[in-house]
Amino acid sequence: MKDFALSGPFPFSAIVGQEDMKLAMILTAIDPGIGGVLVFGDRGTGKSTAVRGLAALLPPITAVAGCPVNSAHEGDIPDWAQVTDRHVIEKPTPVIDLPLGATEDRVVGALDIEKALTRGEKAFEPGLLARANRGYLYIDEVNLLEDHLVDLLLDVAQSGQNVVEREGLSIRHAARFVLVGSGNPEEGELRPQLLDRFGLSVEVTSPRDIDTRIEVIRRRDAYDRDPIGFLTNWRGSDMDLRARIVAAKRALGQAEAGEPILRDCAELCVALGSDGLRGELTLLRAARALATFDGVTTVSRDHLRRVAPAALRHRLRRDPLDEAGSTTRVERVVTEVLG
Repeated sequence: MKDFALSGPFPFSAIVGQEDMKLAMILTAIDPGIGGVLVFGDRGTGKSTAVRGLAALLPPITAVAGCPVNSAHEGDIPDWAQVTDRHVIEKPTPVIDLPLGATEDRVVGALDIEKALTRGEKAFEPGLLARANRGYLYIDEVNLLEDHLVDLLLDVAQSGQNVVEREGLSIRHAARFVLVGSGNPEEGELRPQLLDRFGLSVEVTSPRDIDTRIEVIRRRDAYDRDPIGFLTNWRGSDMDLRARIVAAKRALGQAEAGEPILRDCAELCVALGSDGLRGELTLLRAARALATFDGVTTVSRDHLRRVAPAALRHRLRRDPLDEAGSTTRVERVVTEVLG
């Protein structure tokens, strides 16, 4: 396992507090099939810092050097990609920002105008989805994303493929990524169709405890003044966390969830009135990932308790007669069902 470079984003393990957010991101790193993380809360609470820190923490991916979609093997390179450099290299896990003002062409890719004008060739210029393949796609203020881009992301998230058919082009390529969205709920709600696509949802707030705020300031100031020294001091903690994540990924296939756990998942979702079966499946996958992260291969009720709020809070139907927040409602039902 390679060591960390002595430069880069703020270390993931050095983030103060925000345990729910950090755990949700770790679980999706262990099992990307969980479906991504939605982080709603105050500005300046470390949302973007966490996703970049986690990506830097993860082992590098192996990819064909010249492949625009980070293909792991030469045989996976799309037919349309004109790749001359085909040797396999290690590169950091991609973290791609999708800005709110991005055009559809920039997101999915489009005709390469330069080649069309200078050479008369119909060549494809890959977009952000190609660069995000096998990594993370991060959308800040995801609740303000334009509707046509929401629809596009829903299609890609469902299929794992980006399909572009326009201007005489017919292109497809792999687009499998962990979707991380963040936003402030006061600025608008997220469309239900996209909300349901996020596996986990967490709420973050600014710390109210004075000592905690002081520690946040102390660490950030130390990083800004001496990034190399700060990264060196936290390298051991990040390496330990990386090792736990790698071990958990390897053990994921051996983690067992017995019949009682499956029944607990179903009873929780029925009691909460969640639509469809996505809630049960996400709850099970998240609990299994948590079990392996804890170093065990048997899912317990305790694992369900710990992941239930993140897996289910955004799947609740509105209840005008219940003024409790979604997290409180989930915790109340968890207590009633699991004891």
